[in-house]
Amino acid sequence: MRAVLSAPVEPTGIAWFDRLRAWLARFPLSIILLAGRIGVGATFFKAGLLKYNSWEFAVKLFEEEYRVPVLDPAFAARIAMVQELTIPILLFLGLATRIATIPLLGMIAVIQVFVYPNAYNEHLVWGSILVLLLTRGPGVFSLDYLIRRSAVSTYNGHVV
Repeated sequence: MRAVLSAPVEPTGIAWFDRLRAWLARFPLSIILLAGRIGVGATFFKAGLLKYNSWEFAVKLFEEEYRVPVLDPAFAARIAMVQELTIPILLFLGLATRIATIPLLGMIAVIQVFVYPNAYNEHLVWGSILVLLLTRGPGVFSLDYLIRRSAVSTYNGHVV
């Protein structure tokens, strides 16, 4: 039931190092995915709470500092706040995880290109975690896993 990193470990000829690498390779991927979901989700959720608790300040930031093109600053602030307060909850629960990563990746791209082009180090970390979740899914500690498992077990009206 554990999702485990399954990459083969090539021997180096140093026995203790090979054993250590093999042992580390057995670390459950689902724990890494859970940590990524919580870490990225918490970052965006805190930003959404800040916008919610200081709405006038949030709009002023979008007017004076963020200056997202095309969108009205109040509208852009509202879109960002709603996304930052809802999508992280999906990540925390592991519900619709792959779909939830897409708007956050879009937000990161907009922030990187238009707002903070020098903050690529944070954006690269967040984006890498989200791409990992998009391509590998949320892992076994998620509602997605439970839903998929339930659907498979009742496939064709049979309990497997």
